[in-house]
Amino acid sequence: MSIVALTSPNQFRGRIRAINLGPVVSEVEVQVEGGIVTSVITSSSLETLGLVVGDEVLALVKSSEVAVARLYDRASGYSPYLD
Repeated sequence: MSIVALTSPNQFRGRIRAINLGPVVSEVEVQVEGGIVTSVITSSSLETLGLVVGDEVLALVKSSEVAVARLYDRASGYSPYLD
């Protein structure tokens, strides 16, 4: 079975680059064209999906869950996460 259509325009194809397995929830880092998308899912869902590092996946961003990030400011040199 494969996905043929989605209503979400906020979708990014990428590869899993890291998994931080926890007892209840796990972090899945997905390398996409523009950077890294990190998803927090239940560890049981991770197991059910059979996800492993290197798998090609589709990261979906829901409009009700949007994060705000501070962008790099060359003038001040402020960059907590970006090069």
